[in-house]
Amino acid sequence: MPDIQSYDIVVIGSGEGGKYVAWNLAARGKQVVVVERQYIGGSCPNIACLPSKNFIHGAKVAHYHQRAKEFGIVGGSSWHVDMALVRERKRRMVEGLREVHVNNYKRSGAELLMGEARFTAPKTVEVSLPQGGTRTLTGEAVVINTGTRAQLPAIEGLATAAPMTHVEALELDQLPAHLLVLGGGPVGLEFAQTYRRFGSQVTLVEKASRLLPSEDPDVSAEIEQLFKDEGIEVLLDTTVRKVAGRSGSGVKLEAVTGAQARTLEGTHLLVAVGRAPNTERLGLEAAGIARTAQGFVQVDERLETTVPGVFAVGDCANSPFFTHVSFDDFRIVRDNLIGAGAPHVKTDRLVPWCLFTDPELARIGLNETQARERNIEYRLARLPMAGVLRTRALAETRGFMKVLVGQQDDRILGFTAVGTSVGEVLAPIQLAMSAALPYTSLRDLILTHPTITEGLVYLFAAVPPR
Repeated sequence: MPDIQSYDIVVIGSGEGGKYVAWNLAARGKQVVVVERQYIGGSCPNIACLPSKNFIHGAKVAHYHQRAKEFGIVGGSSWHVDMALVRERKRRMVEGLREVHVNNYKRSGAELLMGEARFTAPKTVEVSLPQGGTRTLTGEAVVINTGTRAQLPAIEGLATAAPMTHVEALELDQLPAHLLVLGGGPVGLEFAQTYRRFGSQVTLVEKASRLLPSEDPDVSAEIEQLFKDEGIEVLLDTTVRKVAGRSGSGVKLEAVTGAQARTLEGTHLLVAVGRAPNTERLGLEAAGIARTAQGFVQVDERLETTVPGVFAVGDCANSPFFTHVSFDDFRIVRDNLIGAGAPHVKTDRLVPWCLFTDPELARIGLNETQARERNIEYRLARLPMAGVLRTRALAETRGFMKVLVGQQDDRILGFTAVGTSVGEVLAPIQLAMSAALPYTSLRDLILTHPTITEGLVYLFAAVPPR
């Protein structure tokens, strides 16, 4: 029999939800161990959110350099992006974040154990250690936080072509001459614009009839026009049938647009078409933990699995794929573990999200498409970003804001914006919606001039009367 080490809480995966469970409960005196296979802190600070935004900001600097004369800055026209230096800047940031996480473990008292965990029984896991050997751990409670990974579609020749995912795209030390991007969702859009601004020729391939098909058509059209204006080739209603070559040395896509066959050639291929849960190697069956048909850990409204005392948080539990949602998952599990008042549940969460193209796309609540599908009557107000005076000072007038307000009351049903820094505008909208405040509470605020948030005053002043 293996030597079993007992803890109050065993956390599998050190992503957002898992690490905060560990830090918070260890600081409360609980014995907590976190098992992490590779990335201390999870995907967000290592290979996803923050590294990609590091790249995006660098691309914005390059874009401003291209627009220098517009701002009265004249000089030499010869310039290029050194991807090795771009990568080094990103790596320095990631290393700094890793140190922050290690220090947080030390301060909280939670144990960080590098290795790969696999259930051998309910609430018991065996950890394969990188230096060899194993440790067996058991906990009064177990929290699964193993995240997701980029998914490769079943296309002939795709795997052999060794395409990049977002992970490899953040590690390039040479600029792709021609980047082919498969997928017109958030990841594909952010990387397409970033590499175009760095200097690559970029072709974006999307099988749907428009970009971001879950958003309103006017939003899709705005992003599509932005990309075309920046010189990105956008191919919609296009399905890739076959891939040949190898990403990095030359790749060819056999595709169909509508009914027309076409061949696309590039130097590099990035695939961004969805996520798959990291659950198949966890041995969930040995613990009696059920999975959904898609492979996610099955949880109830308290994020508890089919085994009492075992929870799952974040992407692997099929929560919305956002770091801020995983953080809220932590709060749900924390409150249920410590018995803080009424059971804390995940239902009816108001989740904001932001696409970090430049300009940004930000939304919270219903869009027009969803409201119509649910037969919800609404009043619509719309404001071009040029009507927000701050954008004129910045020379960033592209886009619009729009808001849906209840037809029979003054509740805010949803807000969507495409424009510079609109992600920063979500918070006051979310606060008003969470508190069930009428839209007039924002309309009548005295907001600082000139800021982007000031645009809310003019947007809500345009809401039609009941």
